[in-house]
Amino acid sequence: MTRRRQDPNVCGVTAAIAVIDGKWKTTLLWLLESGPHRPAELRRRLPGLTEKVLTEALREMETDGLVHREVYDVLPPKTVYSLTPFGRELAEALAPLSDWGHRRLEKLAETQATRSAS
Repeated sequence: MTRRRQDPNVCGVTAAIAVIDGKWKTTLLWLLESGPHRPAELRRRLPGLTEKVLTEALREMETDGLVHREVYDVLPPKTVYSLTPFGRELAEALAPLSDWGHRRLEKLAETQATRSAS
């Protein structure tokens, strides 16, 4: 796992993006918003996500204070991940950005349809 440098003079948006950087973290945040999940559940919901990459992403998110890892002392071992209050706060902050992204995708689709019709 690589650790990101913490620069106190960085822009706030850049600092936020550093926490969600990567292909899977925003999707993991979105899935964990619905409640706690076991790692196998997360992998089933995200085809193409390897166990190694999932573990790395969840560890980084735990280090950044976004997710809580609960390990139950049972056989077989049971691990559950959930959002922390800080993680929920980030998910809420990303909601308007998600809305903007969906509007952009709609505009791109409209533009593509117009070009195809020409």
